[in-house]
Amino acid sequence: MNDTKKLSWLAALHVYLEPASWRMLCLGFSAGLPLLLVLGTLSFRLREAGIDRSTIGFLSWVGLAYGFKWVWSPLVDRLPLPLLTRWLGRRRSWLLLAQATIVVGLVGMALLDPQVALEPVVWCALVVAFGSATQDIALDAFRIESADAQHQAALAATYQTGYRLAMIWAGAGVLWVAARVAGADETAYLHAAWQTAYLVMAASMTLGVLTVLLSPEPTQRVMPPARNAHEWLQGALMEPFAEFIRRYRWQAALILGLIAVYRISDVVMGIMANPFYVDMGYTKDEVAAVTKVFGVVMTLLGAFIGGVLSMRLGVMRILMLGAVLSAITNLLFAWLATRGHDLTALVWVISADNLASGIASAAFIAYLSSLTNVNYSATQYALFSSMMLLAPKWLAGFSGVYVDAHGYEAFFTSTALLGAPVLLLVWLASRILPVAHGDRAADAPH
Repeated sequence: MNDTKKLSWLAALHVYLEPASWRMLCLGFSAGLPLLLVLGTLSFRLREAGIDRSTIGFLSWVGLAYGFKWVWSPLVDRLPLPLLTRWLGRRRSWLLLAQATIVVGLVGMALLDPQVALEPVVWCALVVAFGSATQDIALDAFRIESADAQHQAALAATYQTGYRLAMIWAGAGVLWVAARVAGADETAYLHAAWQTAYLVMAASMTLGVLTVLLSPEPTQRVMPPARNAHEWLQGALMEPFAEFIRRYRWQAALILGLIAVYRISDVVMGIMANPFYVDMGYTKDEVAAVTKVFGVVMTLLGAFIGGVLSMRLGVMRILMLGAVLSAITNLLFAWLATRGHDLTALVWVISADNLASGIASAAFIAYLSSLTNVNYSATQYALFSSMMLLAPKWLAGFSGVYVDAHGYEAFFTSTALLGAPVLLLVWLASRILPVAHGDRAADAPH
């Protein structure tokens, strides 16, 4: 797929200073905060609480809420909320409702102890995941409708920056708070420590709430009113998917196949990363400093590089680069598994892995954004981002069973091999000519 007109280096960098980019930074923070708290950080908490690896692997299926968000995305795309939509507009009203749901779920996760009863914690995690997935639907539409195609890579990069800053806070911050409350023996499980940490995370959603309240509602296309329920369902549920198939015909299957497996190496590997750190004897402070702070800084650098290179050299070239790097860096974790508790080796491995992840993510988000029709931005982008997670999240549920049977070294090597078919799919997708739909927003970022 060809790319849009290339910008000069100076113009490409100046995009990051525009108001739309700053808003996406804050909203990216709001989007990134819940994810680790129901997946990565939760797996660390559960492993420390003595929950076995197989159970932790299966509980990662909580993340499938993100893979099925396309089911309710048409409602987020079209359905007005009583009172809220009149006050805030369609996109911001759904964002605010989703953020409130996330806060309620996080408070529940804070107050409940998995050592006493695991099931209620899982239900609260599902509430957070559902609210977070709904926020993603509305936020992706908000981002796509806030800029023309030329600026999507920059907004994707600033979104990723905010997202990764939130992951520092939801990863390192939550571990740091828990370690301070736990006191001297920070490797021991203490419910009060995790309770305080999760309540702090719930309060941190305030940044996203304030950004929604202070941001302008993006300009939306006026959709013709539906004459009856059947016509509304046709326009809201069927047409977004049918329009994409009409636009790309048989090539839609290739594009959807690429979307479904592009991040499979990282997603499957990531579920066992935190149990791996616990089993290797790394402390909360070590994991927080290296993987959750330094590592995320490297991801931010990668996202910035990926955004600039995508605008300058083309999205598909950087998409290929990200796929190669993501597969290779998983092999470094296989090497790390042979080192035991080696902090220096951990720093080097995390540096390479997170830099590659940032480059791949920025290019991939820009690619997904280029595929959407702005008339159906929430629904189509939800379909794409759901497919990105569905197969990897399902497969990741068995990661704990695989580690128990074969060990960490074999597991990390296998996740690297999962990335091999991605390279062929990226090459094939790059051969597809762009199909203009004539509905891309023409305005510069607000």
